[in-house]
Amino acid sequence: MKKIIVVGNGMVGFKFCEKLVNHPNRDQFEVLVFGEELRPAYDRVHLSEYFSLESADQLLLAPLNWYQENKILLQTSELISFIDTEAKKVFTHKNESYEYDYLILATGSSPFVPALKGVDKPGVFIYRTIEDLEAIQNYASKLKEKGRFNAAILGGGLLGLEAANATKELGMNTQVIEFAPRLMPRQLDQSGSDLLQSKIESLGLKIHLGKNSKEILGEDGIEQIEFTDGTSLQIDMLVISAGIRPRDELAVKSGIRTGERGGVIVNNKMETSDPSIYAIGEVALYNQNIYGLVAPGYEMAAVAVDQIMGGEKLMSPSIDMSTQLKLVGTEVASFGDPFIETEETTAIRYENKQRGIYKRINISKDGSKLLGGILVGDASDYNSLFQLYINGLKLPENAEDLILGQRGGEGKSSFGSAMDLPDTAQICSCESVNKGTICGAIQSGACSDLKEVIKQTKASSCCGGCKPMVVDLVNETLKSLGRTVKESICEHFDFSRQELFDLVKLNNTSGYDEALDTFGKGHGCEICKPVMASIFASIFMETANKQVAIQDSNDRFLANIQRNGTYSVVPRVAGGEITPEKLVVLGQVAKKYDLYTKITGGQRIDLFGAQLNELPLIWKELIDAGFESGHAYGKSLRTVKSCVGSTWCRFGMHDSVSFAIRIEERYKGLRSPHKLKGGVSGCIRECAEARGKDFGVIAVEGGWNLYVCGNGGATPKHAILLASQLDDDTCIKFLDRFLIYYIRTAAPLMRTAPWLEKLDGGIEYLKKVVVEDCLGMAEEFEKEMDGLVEKYACEWKEAIEDPEMMKRFRPFVNTEESDDQLVFVPLREQKMPKPW
Repeated sequence: MKKIIVVGNGMVGFKFCEKLVNHPNRDQFEVLVFGEELRPAYDRVHLSEYFSLESADQLLLAPLNWYQENKILLQTSELISFIDTEAKKVFTHKNESYEYDYLILATGSSPFVPALKGVDKPGVFIYRTIEDLEAIQNYASKLKEKGRFNAAILGGGLLGLEAANATKELGMNTQVIEFAPRLMPRQLDQSGSDLLQSKIESLGLKIHLGKNSKEILGEDGIEQIEFTDGTSLQIDMLVISAGIRPRDELAVKSGIRTGERGGVIVNNKMETSDPSIYAIGEVALYNQNIYGLVAPGYEMAAVAVDQIMGGEKLMSPSIDMSTQLKLVGTEVASFGDPFIETEETTAIRYENKQRGIYKRINISKDGSKLLGGILVGDASDYNSLFQLYINGLKLPENAEDLILGQRGGEGKSSFGSAMDLPDTAQICSCESVNKGTICGAIQSGACSDLKEVIKQTKASSCCGGCKPMVVDLVNETLKSLGRTVKESICEHFDFSRQELFDLVKLNNTSGYDEALDTFGKGHGCEICKPVMASIFASIFMETANKQVAIQDSNDRFLANIQRNGTYSVVPRVAGGEITPEKLVVLGQVAKKYDLYTKITGGQRIDLFGAQLNELPLIWKELIDAGFESGHAYGKSLRTVKSCVGSTWCRFGMHDSVSFAIRIEERYKGLRSPHKLKGGVSGCIRECAEARGKDFGVIAVEGGWNLYVCGNGGATPKHAILLASQLDDDTCIKFLDRFLIYYIRTAAPLMRTAPWLEKLDGGIEYLKKVVVEDCLGMAEEFEKEMDGLVEKYACEWKEAIEDPEMMKRFRPFVNTEESDDQLVFVPLREQKMPKPW
């Protein structure tokens, strides 16, 4: 039996073993794996999640018994120090020797540490392993006990920004130092990087670009870092994440050919200069490049296994470096060639500074092919764009629609859904899994759900970027076979939102931890936490103050965060009606706190530019004047817009203002799967634009017409007639039923328009439920709404009256001071954040 030795038990070394285990000729080989670290291979892609996990074992790619079950001998904490290529032996640091027929070098890379004087001082760390993170965590805890909170990250690339987020989550005041003139210089152009920088800085991180580090100073530990331009930073801890270097020292010592700048030279079979030795992953120099992403490493592992087994699989001549991730809360993606600018190409850019979004696509001059692109702030289009790029699909006539959205009858891409892609279309780049493999796993009967498909095909098991498309393919394939599709909200709750809603209600579950223990698993995530917060609020009419730990940032601080890290203040102005006295108060408050003021489309006044610590002070004055929270930050009722109606207008048929106020007062604070907007128009001239709302009421002869499930925005939908010629009470009754039914059955973050589109039977079925009471639940719906209305409380009033709640409105964990780094510029007698 031939022997294979794998040197390195990282992600790529493990992938080699996994591919080998699944090969039909696996039993022809003995496999021995050496790993330097004390634990088996773990997931470095999600390394930054370590701080939120109960145990480091949750990052393991496979437990120890997996190796035993698959007859792989794993020796951890073992360093291979030399290879005798002629004798085909490896020697450990203990001088023990082992023979091989094939040797796999999967030694990966080590962090690049600049040759700075003082780099060996206490308080300087690298960011690479679980042990590194444990050391960072322990040191940060000791610093905080001494009242020291200043951390810096040396490196503004992918890993550097992940490290910055990690130290921020540890409660440190974090700064990022980058040598290049922009963040993520290998993935983003200047505009994309500027936007990312602004969004990161708005969360309290400081960025220093174009900085060449000179020396680290301090007596018993790091106290300061100096730069070559004469400037310096006072810091208590430094984490270095400034790139990687291939771990090729073993190859160099053993006479295996390496590149001038490092890396073991390989051909397209992954063979080194010795044909019995293969190199894969970040140690391999292929096409004169070292590839720092996991997807190319996985492809290398597959090629090496196939070659050893006598196959003909070769490495792709060009390596795709596309990536999608979330950095410090900001979605970022790049694919193909993000920077290409030649006479044969055209770059189309879209930038929305108000919403913090930048998109760029590079297309061929004739408009037929997508060559690359960049997405910052909103990467929801990444999967469809990547499919167009990687599969060379034809672009729509107006290529700008790919990033601008629909502006008419044309679709956004040249395929309507993932099912329209050819079977050969690559869906998962990390594991090289195509559409045919995913769908075939269901069609053949080998798999019956998403979990089984992922386990068998490995699609979406690595970075997770392709998971939405994998989910769509699995669900659509199941539906095509006549099977019921269960849409779980995430891996921690194997239930849909509707099922979770019922479980919480039936079990009277009052908190997230209780729900997780009762019908969930694991520790939760940023998907299920706000969903559960919404469910608790919808059932028990809780304010966002009740479940603070699981709210998203806007609900946590009861305000919408703006692009410069300040917040907006939006009091409720029901129906758009306001007294002169209250207008004066708004003006006085805005003037006192120097806030930018604007009348919104929802007929109320927004006050922008409030710092976090100012929010309670501002709201105290507003509440004393009779205002309430307008819930502009919540997934709840926002506004009910009205025209002046018959009160003043000669065309008005009914008193639209009074009815709008009645509706808004009834549903204020009502939490739902997504935001809700309403409108009431006093005649068919429709000045309140009621048919562009989630529910709209229009005056006609004989009463009100009730319309539902409309919205404005990027994909506007006209609301559809639900019932006509209703009196006030009946209209309210139907609205109660409609809203409760929507709240109970919609998916997370689904507006009423797409909810209706997915509802079996559409508007006709909805009429049967709401108007005809086909489910026999109308009375229950109405009583449920009555109960919610009775429990309403203004959450800002709660917050300012509770000293414990007030503690969360502090910009910094270690001081009561406000942020003095905010910069504003004049704008038409007011102010705005300094442009990016």
